Amino acid sequence: MGPKGKVKNMNKVILMGRLTRDPEVRYTQANNTLVASFSLAVNRRFVRPGEERQADFINIVAWSKLGEFCSKYFKKGQQVGVIGRIQTRTWDDDQGQKHYITEVVAEEAYFADSKREGEAGGSFDATFGTMPEPTSGASDFEVSSGDDLPF
Repeated sequence: MGPKGKVKNMNKVILMGRLTRDPEVRYTQANNTLVASFSLAVNRRFVRPGEERQADFINIVAWSKLGEFCSKYFKKGQQVGVIGRIQTRTWDDDQGQKHYITEVVAEEAYFADSKREGEAGGSFDATFGTMPEPTSGASDFEVSSGDDLPF
C-alpha cells in the first residue's frame, strides 16, 4: 500500500478451470530451470437465455518446484485453482515475425476436483477462509463440491 492506504500497482489473478491438456515441461537454456505450461478452460459466469456456456482458454506457466508439481499431478480434464499474475511478452521467430503472448505466471496451484468417485467440480469458499495453504509439492486436500465459482 502506498501513502494514505492507496494501492499503487496490483497484478493478481485467481482462476479455477479445467486443464485442456496435460502440462508440457521444458527447461530453460540459460540455467536449466523447469517450466511447465498448460491451458485452463474457465467458464464465463453469465449465460444469456438460449446460449451455450462459453469459456475462456487461459495459458498458464509454472516455474521450478511448482512447475514440477503441476507436471507430475495435473492431468487433462482435472479442475484446478491457480493464483498468479498476468504477464505479457514478445519474441521474434527465425523468420523475423514478431509474436505476442499473454499468460498467467502461477504462484500457487490447487486441486479443485472432488475426491469422491464419479463427482466432478469444486469451488473455493467465497471468503477464501477454508482455502488450503499454497501448494509447493504433493498435497492431499479436498475442496468442497459445487457447480460454479462463488464470485
